[in-house]
Amino acid sequence: MKFEVTILGSSSATPIYNRNPTSQALNINDHWYMVDCGEGTQQQMLRFDIKASKIDHIFISHLHGDHYLGLVGLLSSLHLNGRKKELNIYCPPALKEIVDLQLKYSETTLQYPLIYNFTSADAAAVILDNDDIIVETIPLDHRIACTGFLFRQKKRLRKLIKEKLEELDIPVPYYTSLKKGNDYTAPDGTLYKNELLTTDSDQPKTYCYCSDTLYNEQYFKQISNASLLYHEATFLHDMLDRAGETHHTTALQAAQIALKTHAEKLLIGHFSARYKKLDELLEEAQSVFPETELAIEGKTFIIS
Repeated sequence: MKFEVTILGSSSATPIYNRNPTSQALNINDHWYMVDCGEGTQQQMLRFDIKASKIDHIFISHLHGDHYLGLVGLLSSLHLNGRKKELNIYCPPALKEIVDLQLKYSETTLQYPLIYNFTSADAAAVILDNDDIIVETIPLDHRIACTGFLFRQKKRLRKLIKEKLEELDIPVPYYTSLKKGNDYTAPDGTLYKNELLTTDSDQPKTYCYCSDTLYNEQYFKQISNASLLYHEATFLHDMLDRAGETHHTTALQAAQIALKTHAEKLLIGHFSARYKKLDELLEEAQSVFPETELAIEGKTFIIS
């Protein structure tokens, strides 16, 4: 099953040095999801060939502008381009008031249903459960209410060993039952155990998106064993005091989190505008957790 994330923006509070504020697009089995929508996200989508019309779910971590100021423009463009199908937004409750105010004073009535699913930073909760994935909120420790998002694949059905099925002349109508793990009894009464006819599907993968937060072990258990962990790394560790003042994480701390939670791979982003080049941030994180990469805009990371 396809499971990948494309970086649309990786800057922190302001766009600078060809870096845009935070946004990501997830492709999960050819269904598209957006995580945060900073200023300039629409231009980034055009630049990296992400079709806005395919996105049916948008997740907003918190209400600092670098994570949502691109949203109203995107909603407006979808309206102008004739969207009719509903769009789900998962967000803090106050975002509805912000969007409603914008639409009110522009005298805009969207042609499509906008469905709000309100999040809370008080406790983790499942906010989406469909055929492909389960999405949970991750309560974080930021200056205002903020959640990350955990995307967990659902376990797929077992895989058929077609050569064995053909050899035993098992009728096609039994295939679905076999995929679900059931045994097969032949017309002559012979029982064939499922493990002889099928193989297990791949283990489900997880993507953890940890937006703005202080280093706080309270969310470590929830994000443990991530296939890919995205964690903000706004500053180098020599700016630890500043990170504390602004409720952010350093690159070194992000790496320590990946190490302690047994992540398979770490992706760092939300870089401060003070850093024109990002090599130092990467080197600092890799000194603790070698399997670290930068959230470079336009790059797609396959979660495997």
